[in-house]
Amino acid sequence: MNMGAEKGEMPDNIHLLPTVMAIGGAEDKIQDRLILRTFIQLAGDSEAQILIIPAASEDPVSKGQFYSALFEQLGAKSTTVLISRDRSEAEDPDLLASLHTYSGVFISGGDQSRLSTLYAHTMLVTKLRMLVQSGKLILAGTSAGAAVMGYHMIAGGSSGAPPNPALVELSTGFGILPQAIVDQHFHNRNRLARLISAIALQPGVLGIGIDEDTCAMVNPAGHLTVLGKGVVTILDPSHTASSSQNGTSAPTEPANGDKPLTIYNLRMHLLSHGDTYHLPGLKPLPAHL
Repeated sequence: MNMGAEKGEMPDNIHLLPTVMAIGGAEDKIQDRLILRTFIQLAGDSEAQILIIPAASEDPVSKGQFYSALFEQLGAKSTTVLISRDRSEAEDPDLLASLHTYSGVFISGGDQSRLSTLYAHTMLVTKLRMLVQSGKLILAGTSAGAAVMGYHMIAGGSSGAPPNPALVELSTGFGILPQAIVDQHFHNRNRLARLISAIALQPGVLGIGIDEDTCAMVNPAGHLTVLGKGVVTILDPSHTASSSQNGTSAPTEPANGDKPLTIYNLRMHLLSHGDTYHLPGLKPLPAHL
């Protein structure tokens, strides 16, 4: 088995087919389109039936039309755009019944708070999560659509300051990857400090930072494989001995406001194209070893 796939190819060191694709935003839509092409391939190629959820966008109709045309160019059999204006629509029995007819669901970018407001804790998300976990469809999300994958979601924040509680605003995501907090446009927008701040506020979860034109593909067994041009950053707090955020860092006081955090023994892994990380085992599996 070739463990070192070229960056224009889907890595072949995938233990099971992925059912989640968290994309860091700004994915190539014009040239090779590796990530989007892989999504269509995993969803069934010429038999792919795609549901597009553009609710994060300021103009969901145009955004939905754009991805619909793009996926049809890439060979999908059919595309449907879900335009939601009210939270109650995510409980519609006809919509819920139709979900099993799709082989892929794509959540576009924009503002993840719009996604949370419309869909978090609805039957639509519950059923999507069940279908993904059972391997019956592939769910992809780019930018805001990636940020919403965790149960705890970064709703906003800033960069350019040391990690501190005021640097990040958390909200509720979809719980597709409940063991993680996902951030996007990661190194491109200098978001390491805010992801560190986020996992300090929610001990026990991993931080996953995804660069632009880069995808973290996760299969039902919890293997995350990297696809694309950038890096996926994994922050593992499981060996953290103490943190000023949770008050265990003597002799400093618990952090509050914009006071910088104190965190010890935080592990960080940088994974590139073809590398794999086992989320449940907290273990990187490099492609080139």
